[in-house]
Amino acid sequence: MLMVNTIIASIIIFGILIFVHEFGHFIVARLVRINVLEFAIGFGKELLSWEKEGTRYTLRLFPLGGFCRLLGEDPEDARKKGSFQEKPLISRLAVISAGSVMNFLLAIVLFSLVYFFFLGVPQTQSTQIGEVLPKSRAFEAGLQSRDVILAIDGLEMKNWNNVISHINANPGKQITMLIKRDHTELLVPVIPIEETGRGLIGIAPVYKKYAFLSSLFLGFTYTWFFIKLIFISLYQMITGAIPADVAGPVGIVAVVGEVMQQGLSNLFSLAAIISVNLGIINLLPIPALDGSRILFLAVEGIRGKPIDPQKEGFIHFIGFTLLIILMILIAFQDITRLIF
Repeated sequence: MLMVNTIIASIIIFGILIFVHEFGHFIVARLVRINVLEFAIGFGKELLSWEKEGTRYTLRLFPLGGFCRLLGEDPEDARKKGSFQEKPLISRLAVISAGSVMNFLLAIVLFSLVYFFFLGVPQTQSTQIGEVLPKSRAFEAGLQSRDVILAIDGLEMKNWNNVISHINANPGKQITMLIKRDHTELLVPVIPIEETGRGLIGIAPVYKKYAFLSSLFLGFTYTWFFIKLIFISLYQMITGAIPADVAGPVGIVAVVGEVMQQGLSNLFSLAAIISVNLGIINLLPIPALDGSRILFLAVEGIRGKPIDPQKEGFIHFIGFTLLIILMILIAFQDITRLIF
């Protein structure tokens, strides 16, 4: 059952990320008045299709991809009205880069949701218990969330740091906690377990939810952090500073399965990180990816004339073929890792 849920969750995540990426191309193409011939989610056989305002929308068999087919991508349509090629260079650049921009925006939204709904600021100035971990020493002793710790071993606790310091300093030794529950004061004996030389009883402070603007700021901050981290990692892999360890769809599905068991906040964070990865990978100057098309547009801007569409199309075809082969090899590597 877990494997089925993992596969479903992975398909949903990939589907959303790809939809958002292709929707970026689609919406900007519409804004600059380029005719969109087809907007597809997935590759392979068509499962569902409909047409509206000159655009054919299709849902295909394999949901690990997608495309937005524009008028003018075929050389014979290059000079037709509303085609990609007849638009100014800046408009074409905006359309090509919009997919990755949308992936970065999605990452900001996902990280912001994590902070707004799941995480918060620890209220360390208070000694109120926010959470008692199941099967912990605190749980076994009868401590409850919302209990206020007044003193430990006769010493007044003024803030959460006082509480943690005293517990950490007494691994394996019984401590007596004076707590206030509702309007009643209680003495609760607890023996902290020892872990890495410190005492722990399994309690956490009260967390205050982040405000909307604070969550949004953190969404920007973490997205920018991962953009920088991925570029640095790519550079280090190219230079041999770190091993080139790449996971494909199969490997990512395995990671999704592990993260699902850790809660929605971690699943949202993983989706945000994958979205950043997708955005950056598509900006790399590899034939068949958006980055190579941006490179061709840059060359056109420098030369003052476009590259021959047939030559460019051939380069993209070769690049696409190599990418498919690479994906198969990575998938084989992922499966080998999982089995052995």
